[in-house]
Amino acid sequence: MAPLKVLVCGGGCAGPALAYWLTRSGHQVTIIERFPALRATGAQIDIRGQGIVTAKRMGLLDTIRSKLVDEEGVALVDSEGNIRATVLANKSGKGAQSLTSEFEIMRGDLVRILYDATKDNVKYIFDTSVDHFEQDEQKVTVYFSNGPSQTFDLLVGADGQGSRIRQAIMPPNAPDPYRRLGIHIAYWFIPRIESDNNIRRTYQSPGGRMIMRRSHNPAETQVYFFLRDDALEFSSIHKASVEQQKDFWTQRFRGAGWETDRFLEGMKTTNNWYCQEAVQVQTETWHKGRVVLLGDAAHCPSPFSGMGTTASLVGAYVLAGEIDRNLENLPQAFKNYDKTLRPFIHEVQNVKPALLKLGMPETWWGIAILRFIFEILCFLRIPELMSMFAKERDGDWKLPDYSELEAFKE
Repeated sequence: MAPLKVLVCGGGCAGPALAYWLTRSGHQVTIIERFPALRATGAQIDIRGQGIVTAKRMGLLDTIRSKLVDEEGVALVDSEGNIRATVLANKSGKGAQSLTSEFEIMRGDLVRILYDATKDNVKYIFDTSVDHFEQDEQKVTVYFSNGPSQTFDLLVGADGQGSRIRQAIMPPNAPDPYRRLGIHIAYWFIPRIESDNNIRRTYQSPGGRMIMRRSHNPAETQVYFFLRDDALEFSSIHKASVEQQKDFWTQRFRGAGWETDRFLEGMKTTNNWYCQEAVQVQTETWHKGRVVLLGDAAHCPSPFSGMGTTASLVGAYVLAGEIDRNLENLPQAFKNYDKTLRPFIHEVQNVKPALLKLGMPETWWGIAILRFIFEILCFLRIPELMSMFAKERDGDWKLPDYSELEAFKE
């Protein structure tokens, strides 16, 4: 059968990972990205479990290792910055990862790695998006935002949790795909100072507020603000101007303690600002005809799962494998993709909002109890023992073998 002509919407992690596998099988892949250049930015992410295995099968594990962030663990601190408990990373190569993964990497570095691995075989088009598309049993006709239409055998929506491709293929009366966790996040970069080391600091303040500080290079430190707020109207702040967003977070966190004043001062001039609601994408619609969803567009597990990047890499591998096995029957390939991957996604989306909120107490008493519990657990070395012997967050799901795709085996 002739090679497929594939259009991937989204140039982050999931889309290029899929393109990597498809071009190895001889297919023609075009990736469009709505940003004017490669969006090699973003905060620190991690790769766990089957994601590590997938990266190894891609032959990219050593390259990823060369770009890892040196984060040794996580410390819980009080308002004076005193460390109350520390959980170290599990870098033994055995058992599950702890709060810090063995494979911590900046999103931009992983995006560049995937781009470099595909740029010679994939056509990248920037500053372009899909305006709309039409499809029949043989093809998908795509109308671009800034040019003439083109015809493809397959359209892949890898355009993130706000996916327009997903919106276009969902049934008219489908449920809202967003599972809201009642938690909101802002994060940005500030200049690093001497006391910012390779142990991530986490601090709780009354009012359901949490602050995290971590450093990824000698010059920069990442700051994360987390806020419990179930009010639906709060979601609108994420669509406001950057100035309005910064003002909102400043008002809510002023006087929170620890190094808040320093972080707020750094917020004023940062060039790396992100503000988002923590959500999961849960939908029964991963495909329709010759259109299929991938990564966060299909199944964003939320930042709190620690499995978003892993799910994207694994999903790309499974989708490419099923396409390769069912070239003459793409609808069947998509059904197999759904059937194979969905149990894994159920595992990685097993996030309990109530437990997350327990980590952001409303009162000083709640914070004191939380710190006491962590102190006891760390004194008894329970977190370290659990990471050595526990399974990963994906449960018992086993990564399938698509031997026709692979040149590199674990």
